[in-house]
Amino acid sequence: MADPIKWRSKIILAKINSDAYGTDPVPTGAANAILMTDVELRPMEGQDVSRNLERPFIGAQQSVPVGVHVVLTGSVELVGSGDTGVAPAWGPLMRMCGVAEVVTPDDAPGDGTVEYTPVSDEHEDGAIYFWIGPTQHKMTGVRGDWEWTHNAQAIPVVRFTLTGLFAAPADATRPTVDLTGFQPPQVATKTNTPTFTLGGVPLVLSQFSFKLGNAVEQRLLIGREAVLINDRNEQIAARVEAVPLTTFNPFAAAFASTEHPLVLEHGTVAGKRIKLEAPHCTVARLSGYEQSQNVLEWPLSLSPQPLAGDDQWTLTLS
Repeated sequence: MADPIKWRSKIILAKINSDAYGTDPVPTGAANAILMTDVELRPMEGQDVSRNLERPFIGAQQSVPVGVHVVLTGSVELVGSGDTGVAPAWGPLMRMCGVAEVVTPDDAPGDGTVEYTPVSDEHEDGAIYFWIGPTQHKMTGVRGDWEWTHNAQAIPVVRFTLTGLFAAPADATRPTVDLTGFQPPQVATKTNTPTFTLGGVPLVLSQFSFKLGNAVEQRLLIGREAVLINDRNEQIAARVEAVPLTTFNPFAAAFASTEHPLVLEHGTVAGKRIKLEAPHCTVARLSGYEQSQNVLEWPLSLSPQPLAGDDQWTLTLS
């Protein structure tokens, strides 16, 4: 009898496809390994259609699986590659979510950047290989969505939900993985997250989340099987210490639908710094007050608005 398969035996590889949609770019352990936390694989998402047979007796009905696809969820720590002008190892996951990656290498030491912005069309896809024990699951045509969480005294993480076309799992040789591209993170603190401003006003931040809000659809038809990103609705939630209304007035901002630039900077080391800029955020009505340690807090709901298109936010690594 074979030994039991250990739960902590997962291997994840991810690679962008540069060929026709759904082509397998064949990721490798040496070049494409991904370091994730809280990983969940749903290997046969879909529906079960009953055959609904009319028989001269009663009993259970057979069903047929339809619309089968694969969903992988997992989080990566939000930290750069460790070198300016070098894309992070988790970059392919961003690109699978309808986000463009522009790498500007160093001209002078330390001046290179990696920039991520949303795109409306020509979304990239990729492949993900997932092992648990000897069992390999292959996902192709992968596209997805993410949510970034940045809370005080916690590690900033981006949680990806990635959807791909189904292939029958099989036992396969486990690769040797290289995870050296993943750097240790910096916890969100006053020192490590030196800037959070809304409308140019510095605010004390306790909780922050940024939902990309992709509408990810499985279009499984005769003549076409694809995972599509058909819409997007970014939402930012920021829980901040309340301030006098003469400093910042969220009630007036909601009524006037005025746009406020948001800036969040995190990281103190070159190659590990991140900066989010959302220059045209509207403020939703304040649904209520919150408190933490008997300190009044505002739960702000913000919507990054596009101006010319695909310019509602920029994430820069430097």
